[in-house]
Amino acid sequence: MTDFIYEKGSDGIVVVTMDMQGQSANTMNSRFVPGMQEVLSKLGKEEDLNGVIFTSAKKTFFAGGDLNDILATATADEATLSFIEDNKGVYRDLEKLPVPVVAAINGAALGGGYELCLASNHRIVVDDPKAVVGLPEVTLGLLPGAGGVVRLTALLGLEKALPHLLEGKPVKPAAALKAGMVDAIVSSREELVPAAREWIKANPDACTQPWDEKGFRYPGGDTTDPRVRQVVVASSAMLYKKTRGLLPAPERILDIAVNSMRMGFDAALRVESRGIVALMTTSECKAAISTFFFGMQAIKSGKVRPEGEHWHATKSAVLGAGMMGSGIAWAHASAGLPTALKDTEMAKAEKGKSYSEGLATKAMERGRIDEAGKARLLDLIKPVTDNGALEGSDLIIEAVFEDIELKEKVIPETFAKLSENGIYGSNTSTLPISILAESCPDPSRFIGLHFFSPVDRMKVVEIIMGEKTSLDTLRKAYDYVQQIGYMPIVVNDSRGFFTSRVFGTFMDEGLALLIDGFKPPAIERAAWLAGMPVGPLAVHDEVSLILTQKVRKTHRALDARLGVDSGFGAHNTASVEVTDAMIEQDRGGRHYGGGFYEYGADGSKSLWSGLAQFAKGNSEIPLQDAIDRILYRQAIETLRCLDEGVLNTEIEANLGGIYAIGFSAHTGGAIQFIKGIGVDAFAARAKQLAELYGERFAVDDSAYDRLRETAAKAA
Repeated sequence: MTDFIYEKGSDGIVVVTMDMQGQSANTMNSRFVPGMQEVLSKLGKEEDLNGVIFTSAKKTFFAGGDLNDILATATADEATLSFIEDNKGVYRDLEKLPVPVVAAINGAALGGGYELCLASNHRIVVDDPKAVVGLPEVTLGLLPGAGGVVRLTALLGLEKALPHLLEGKPVKPAAALKAGMVDAIVSSREELVPAAREWIKANPDACTQPWDEKGFRYPGGDTTDPRVRQVVVASSAMLYKKTRGLLPAPERILDIAVNSMRMGFDAALRVESRGIVALMTTSECKAAISTFFFGMQAIKSGKVRPEGEHWHATKSAVLGAGMMGSGIAWAHASAGLPTALKDTEMAKAEKGKSYSEGLATKAMERGRIDEAGKARLLDLIKPVTDNGALEGSDLIIEAVFEDIELKEKVIPETFAKLSENGIYGSNTSTLPISILAESCPDPSRFIGLHFFSPVDRMKVVEIIMGEKTSLDTLRKAYDYVQQIGYMPIVVNDSRGFFTSRVFGTFMDEGLALLIDGFKPPAIERAAWLAGMPVGPLAVHDEVSLILTQKVRKTHRALDARLGVDSGFGAHNTASVEVTDAMIEQDRGGRHYGGGFYEYGADGSKSLWSGLAQFAKGNSEIPLQDAIDRILYRQAIETLRCLDEGVLNTEIEANLGGIYAIGFSAHTGGAIQFIKGIGVDAFAARAKQLAELYGERFAVDDSAYDRLRETAAKAA
């Protein structure tokens, strides 16, 4: 019993302290069930047992199941079902003990950890924001399989339980108490066990769970209650609207929660077990665990960060108070980083600061900050017009217009204002960092820092290494991005880098479908069914057709200047054909009054009737082909970036694609999408699409070799 410290007091109350050896958190590892069974066996032999308290020797209470085991599960067989049943069986045995059981929650109790709490008769949590409770399994493509769905529904009722089951958000102590997820809060960890003892002594007969009481009725009503019926109907509709039928876990959770109210408790637990076993082998589950858990963990822990001491910026400057510069200044101020916001005129700089004032006002209205917090935030942004105000900055970011000549003028003028160990970043979205670095007095301290619009919501930064950028500069840039609370994605220099290259293929494929005769509403619908946040025509309007054309012309001019043919956007022929013609007809995008859509004064929009002029092909394209074209086109370009060395890791390819450009999240990212289908199966389908629709889908087989190797290692 080295993982479970068993201590019986003179009052007949046993304190079981979970302390899984050799690991930082308590989990449902291979020793969990045998250990719990031994604890239960010993409890069953106690003659004068009055109560049981479960607590933890770790910083957290209990972290739940081992996700590596789930990733390794290949088939939904009886052995897997037995494993799940054994894990939840000890919880069922626990709640059948003839004495009260209390969970003394000293830290995070998520997933299987909170399911242990649900199997207890009383739940006491410490008043610490890190002591969150909840069932996050849905975010990993799973469902709470140790009784979480069935018990939370019985504890709170269907209507109140569903948000916690279907969203999986961790809940802090005060909110958990209000929701009924815990029963009491104490102010310190030292008070947990004493408070648990007091409750047991005051409630010696509170050993039967509500759902095991004769005549138990679900809070809020059972499935025959008219209100509950409305909840079921509304939840089904809202769930499909949110998931588009692409995520099996939420649908399975809803089904089990509802049907658990129509059958016996133990039968419902069995159905829940079958549900999680079915989900464990799905591509959506593997994708979510690989990308959103292990991938995110790798980014946060600095797995792709150069080694070295942590760097912290204390003073910064942003050049250009336009939309991007203003957004970056907001990001800095929100993280407590003082920033000089420079523009050519004070009125422009002040306007840039007013952007942050508007965001701060909205945050205050939502209760996220108070008046004093708003004032402190805005005090960190100083509008300036003089380069002298930049003196001593640890970080300077130029965010001027995407004009190479302007950038080459601004960079050398301001670089000298950096502190001795400071770094200089460019917010360019497509211009090569190595070329811009030629205008920098010290290219080793120059790096690309590509933010995304709107900066306050798109919390990811593409860090671009130039040919002469030092690893020291990369380390500092990585630390800076994490300092302001954003996700760093590191890439190597190339035309369009990673995100702009892939994003361009998404917009272009929408226009290729338009040219092929696919109806405009069907194009947007295909993107929606593929899991993209916005259709290619709508997103092109938001980006603006003018900008798309300008980027193309900028790279042509750069090619001419360098005497090269970069091939940037060579496959994006549909974009050239359609956007140039649209602009000639004064349709430059939403900002210019209209583009692919017409925009009403009341905020409504509808597709422009003139789009029919671009249709040249046969409109009888299968819907699945349209969906595949949208997804495969982006995945193939991501694969090319990985193969060419623009991307360094599959992790960054997946997370960068999802968070920066909106690649379908249910796939786990573009590279995970390829692996989820199967590398060879994806290659075969890509070849088929190339034969049907063009060479932009053609990929050299050697590009798949790296994925085959990593897939084989994972297996």
